[in-house]
Amino acid sequence: MKPKFTVKLIVDALMTILLLGLMGYHLWGEKAHEWIGAGMLVLFIAHHLLNLNWYRNLFKGKYTAFRTLTLCVDVLLLISMLVQMYSGIAMSRYVFSFLPVDGGMSFARRFHILGFYWGFLLMSLHLGLHWNMLLGVVRKNISFLKTSRVSKVISPVVGVVIAGYGVYAFIKRDFLTYLFLKSEFIFLDYSESKILFYIDYLTLIGLCIFIAHYGSKLLKAKKKNKEK
Repeated sequence: MKPKFTVKLIVDALMTILLLGLMGYHLWGEKAHEWIGAGMLVLFIAHHLLNLNWYRNLFKGKYTAFRTLTLCVDVLLLISMLVQMYSGIAMSRYVFSFLPVDGGMSFARRFHILGFYWGFLLMSLHLGLHWNMLLGVVRKNISFLKTSRVSKVISPVVGVVIAGYGVYAFIKRDFLTYLFLKSEFIFLDYSESKILFYIDYLTLIGLCIFIAHYGSKLLKAKKKNKEK
């Protein structure tokens, strides 16, 4: 792999890890949450600097259904991350408390909840839309997976199981309430197990990857059928 591509993968992997850390606000405390958020801000900037070609190519080439879908997810993700970061800085009591941002805490809290939950799902969908590329890297570097028919059969089955549990976690974690801001306060169970919490959120990421990955396959298959 090229060094730049390797750095991109590392940055994206770290962003996913920090995203999970941010979702576990009540498990790590407010101060840790802010420092994790600051780390996410640095990685977010690095991610966009490493992907400047995305901006350069926005108005080049033909827009297929898949490319249009990817653009919509990416733009919405960019907006949600900017909203989340602005509101996080506005509410900061530790890392960014030196900045002259005052007032509008209620407004910032609403925005933070929206950015938080939409950002989590959109980032997971973004990951799913690039899943083919990641699978290609894994298969290229693990010789067994290049020719293994077993892995090709098992992978979709495992994906269905994870996605099914992800649906359960989506309902259990009351995502719809926060995605549409039906409540301005998030219910947090400070006594819950970290392991069970992260199983829920990992399967939620898995659900989004499953939807985006197989949804994009359907779009590409439809395009091929039209061309035939």
